[in-house]
Amino acid sequence: LFSTGTTDTCQVIVTQPRFQEADYSMHTVFLTCAFSASGCSSTPPQVLWFRFLTNEHEDLCTPGCTDHQKYTVHLSENNISLQINDLTVDDNAVYICGIAFLDSSSPLSKQTGDGTVLTKTAEKQNSNGKLISMIIASSLLFLYSTTVFTFFVVYKKISSGRKIFQAIAQELQKQRYAERCQQPDGLEDDTVYQNR
Repeated sequence: LFSTGTTDTCQVIVTQPRFQEADYSMHTVFLTCAFSASGCSSTPPQVLWFRFLTNEHEDLCTPGCTDHQKYTVHLSENNISLQINDLTVDDNAVYICGIAFLDSSSPLSKQTGDGTVLTKTAEKQNSNGKLISMIIASSLLFLYSTTVFTFFVVYKKISSGRKIFQAIAQELQKQRYAERCQQPDGLEDDTVYQNR
């Protein structure tokens, strides 16, 4: 009364690229997943796709896709790809591929890959806008520098003009004082009375 059964040795290994970057101009991306199976039946495996966002996990295709417009699974021998349409930065996540041979009881017959980190870059700002901003900022800085320099030069000229005027006034004052001090003794001032 004992059964002579065969041992289930189905073993699956799933590999995925670690990273995939999509340019901001791309609207569709294909995430790849490859698997190898040994000791498994010849029936096609069930293909599953999940994604992990920052705070949640989402079933995408288990096995049917939740949004047929957005996600499509392609299977070709031991290569699987998940096509993501209408790609946005909101699709940035870790995508995990799973393979399951449902007719096997082996725990190694159902495996997942390590996940692919998909990153879609945000649309670049208009480089002309940045250039115009830099030109405006440079022009304002140039105007400011020119104004400060002009003010400094004018102040220096006014300051040096005042010094020259003061020097001339001092010189004239010295000359008048010297003229007064050098009057001959024979000339007497009418306003001064002297007692002799």
